[in-house]
Amino acid sequence: MKEIVDYLNELIPNPKCELNYNKDYELLIATMLSAQTTDKRVNMVTEVLFKKYDSLDKLKQAKIEDIIDIIRPIGTFNKKASNVIEIAKRLDGYVPNDRDFLESLPGVGRKTANVVLSNIYHVPCIAVDTHVERVSKRLNLAKKNDTVYEVEKKLTKKFKNYDLCRIHHQLVLFGRYYCKAIKPECENCKLKNICKKEKQFKYF
Repeated sequence: MKEIVDYLNELIPNPKCELNYNKDYELLIATMLSAQTTDKRVNMVTEVLFKKYDSLDKLKQAKIEDIIDIIRPIGTFNKKASNVIEIAKRLDGYVPNDRDFLESLPGVGRKTANVVLSNIYHVPCIAVDTHVERVSKRLNLAKKNDTVYEVEKKLTKKFKNYDLCRIHHQLVLFGRYYCKAIKPECENCKLKNICKKEKQFKYF
């Protein structure tokens, strides 16, 4: 674990969430919108969305057609537009530090809840997205057939002596920019000695 953490600290010394937000509910909604799309594309639509609807009250009263028009570039926009309005209606002015409540919101699962709790309340948890899952399985931190939740539990246990919020962001960024799904930058990677892919195991 120390070898991995030391390399991540070297490679990504100042990790942070790449979703743009200024308010707690903006992060919640942006993370919900990020499913099956990129943070870059989400930031493009939320820049417009949160400027036009700059409060929860305005989002509650928004017409779903207007939300759809704004978020159309991210895909699955009909369902996500409905989720945006319903989330705004369910929130009582702020995003609570309450996992059960968050996961009861439409479009919000464990991964989204972890992102919100980690970034807003510094709850020590790891959100397992496609990047974190890929990196974890390549680095033998999880098994090929592990579910997302199993990956999360293993990472939480293995990195228990480290800052989980920081590790989460580092794993995301490492997978996004270095240990990519296609053409990962293996040649100069200091972790290739423990990487399954580098050892020719086509696991992930």
